[in-house]
Amino acid sequence: MEDITRFLADHPTIDLAKNALLAFLFAFALLWLEKKAARKWIRKFDGINSRFTEKVIRFLIIFIAVMWVIMSSKITQAFGSSLFQGTAVLAAIAGFAAKPVLSDMFCGFMISATKPFNIGDRIELDDGTAGIVKDITIRHVVLQGIDTLRIVIPNSEINSKRITNLSHEPGIRSIHFRFVVGLRSRATEGKEVILNAVKASPYTVPRSGEDYSPVYFIAYQSDGLEMATTVYYEPTSPTELVKDDVNSRVKLALEQAGIEIPYHYMTVVMNEKEE
Repeated sequence: MEDITRFLADHPTIDLAKNALLAFLFAFALLWLEKKAARKWIRKFDGINSRFTEKVIRFLIIFIAVMWVIMSSKITQAFGSSLFQGTAVLAAIAGFAAKPVLSDMFCGFMISATKPFNIGDRIELDDGTAGIVKDITIRHVVLQGIDTLRIVIPNSEINSKRITNLSHEPGIRSIHFRFVVGLRSRATEGKEVILNAVKASPYTVPRSGEDYSPVYFIAYQSDGLEMATTVYYEPTSPTELVKDDVNSRVKLALEQAGIEIPYHYMTVVMNEKEE
């Protein structure tokens, strides 16, 4: 045993390779066990907390294995020490470079703790980005958009935006619709036509087993009367498909009822010059 230790001390490159191999095997075994345990945990308690905790544990396993390799070999010890005991300039550069990463990690902890949304929720951001929450990592939140679109947003960015959660009630989602009818239209007739069109959609459902949400006349606009209603639908129905069907049905119903749908237009008067 002493001969092996002396040989490795005399050949630091081989010692480094040995440590790297041991770290790889150790990390691989831990990651395999963590993956099996995470599958059972997520299957039982799938949510933002469990997903984020799993990613943090995987990151720590890999980080500890890499640091152990660096600090256990003479070749890399000096480099490893400089990571923690470098000059003020190097520390400042490292801190500046790591700032976005640390910010995303901290915001990930905040999202996991406060839970403004959960896995499977449909959310919309104030910049118009929308999708179903599929996953969260130590740096990103992954949203599923229309069809196969995946939207990856840094935790720090999503934590700083206003979030509209469309899955605020268990097992049901909602969309807020606004429609404008002509100023000369009767408000009661417009509300009735819109409500009947919403009920006719095969994708809409009553609110929590009750009746459908009413249509409200909420404001006068410069070109018409603004109506608003909240539409509820099952999580299995694609949101874009629900929007398309409801908007199409409301437009057709308003046209068939003879209710004006206003639009912006400009009157141009041209004067011909006399020769």
